[in-house]
Amino acid sequence: MKRSLMAWIGLMLLANGAQAETSLASPPSEVAAALRAAKVPVAALSLAVVPLASPQDGLYFNAEIPANPASVMKLVTTQVALEKLGPAYQWTTELYGDGPVVDGVLHGNLYLKGAGDPKLTFERVWVLLRDLRAAGIERVSGDLVLDRNALRLPPPNEFDDDEHDLARAFLVTPDALLAGFKAQRFRVSASQGKTRVVVEPPLAEVGVENAVRVAPSAPCTIGNLRFDGDGQGGPTRVRISGALPEGCSVERYLSYLEAPAYTAALVRSLWRELGGDLGGRTREGAVPSTATRLAANASPDLVGVIRDINKFSNNLMARQLFLSLGAAYRQPGEANDAVSAARVVREWLDENALSWPELSLENGSGLSRRERISARHLAQLLLRAEQGPYSAEFISSLPIVAVDGTMKRRLNGSGIAGAAHVKTGTLKDVRAVAGYVQAQDGRRYAVVGIVNHAAAPAAGPALDALLAWVGDGGWSKLARGGK
Repeated sequence: MKRSLMAWIGLMLLANGAQAETSLASPPSEVAAALRAAKVPVAALSLAVVPLASPQDGLYFNAEIPANPASVMKLVTTQVALEKLGPAYQWTTELYGDGPVVDGVLHGNLYLKGAGDPKLTFERVWVLLRDLRAAGIERVSGDLVLDRNALRLPPPNEFDDDEHDLARAFLVTPDALLAGFKAQRFRVSASQGKTRVVVEPPLAEVGVENAVRVAPSAPCTIGNLRFDGDGQGGPTRVRISGALPEGCSVERYLSYLEAPAYTAALVRSLWRELGGDLGGRTREGAVPSTATRLAANASPDLVGVIRDINKFSNNLMARQLFLSLGAAYRQPGEANDAVSAARVVREWLDENALSWPELSLENGSGLSRRERISARHLAQLLLRAEQGPYSAEFISSLPIVAVDGTMKRRLNGSGIAGAAHVKTGTLKDVRAVAGYVQAQDGRRYAVVGIVNHAAAPAAGPALDALLAWVGDGGWSKLARGGK
């Protein structure tokens, strides 16, 4: 009780603007120097450095400015989901039949009911269908019916990915019945004077024309190949052109089919591999109340899901989670589950006596030009998460500096290698970091740095300098009158 009371007092001090906090006139000198080297104006940076043991002593620079945080916004989605859905929350995908099973034949339709699972992988679909075979079913006489009603999807918004390549896997949009991340792996290799293309999973709706040449002088890089699909979400023929050197093997994940077409194609392909027969057509519809459940497969728990989201900055999983949060607390009259999710986040803020008037949520993943939050309020989020009931689960979901995830190759050999958990954010004009740093003197800090500027792609070293400055005891030195 005493610890909880002190944590609450600390949170309130930070939330209401503590008397001892410092508004910096400029960033730490190491950070400012790195920004100058990157030709990024100092004014483009927002930062917050907050000691976890004394949040009233935080340091801030431009911390009130609403900023685009890119993928750092995933911290909001995952923390609220942990508290509102619970760490053991799971999604269950189910198979139903609406007719009798006689001598291995389902005399009726097979229904595949989605739950909005963020990680319904190729392997788990195979297990689900294997369980159907284990139940004694070999053939389905009726149709394959897709039940996608678990989520109410928002209208699609165009996102300028700066390459105008809608097949890019990171741009895949959510769906209640999304399997295999709606992506295929195209592996292209050059050997013995020939090139070969292997696609996994192989889907009848996606054909391949291999026009890749073997050229000794060509670079061994996926960027040397061009992928052109002629479909618009339906059956597609992909022409792959370019050149690779002998002995080279490269791969790319691409998405050409819409979710219903992809999922149906995957189910039919795997069912055939298992020796099954499904001769009817594919259509969409709701599972009848009289149908019988034949098989089911549960997802990893929420803790495992947010680890994938934050460690590897998985946009699609974050968007699925955001919509699932809305679906779980959906209210009558709300247009879609993104609207519901945004309301749930604001209710969570009210429950924690937090006011973030600048907060703007679109899809909860940060893959947005519209989402906004301030550095101060991201620091508040980090403090609330550290003091919350699932602090260990939340913190362990963040990349460890110089060890794993999106921070694996950053700050190697530095004083904070292995001693900080930091989420990264990247968009065309955004670079951001937010997480926890343990300094060499043992103090722990919530640290946020956001750069919004056309030159932001060059600002990574400046954000690394901020993290290193905190780890080297910069806050303590500043508190003693240093720089």
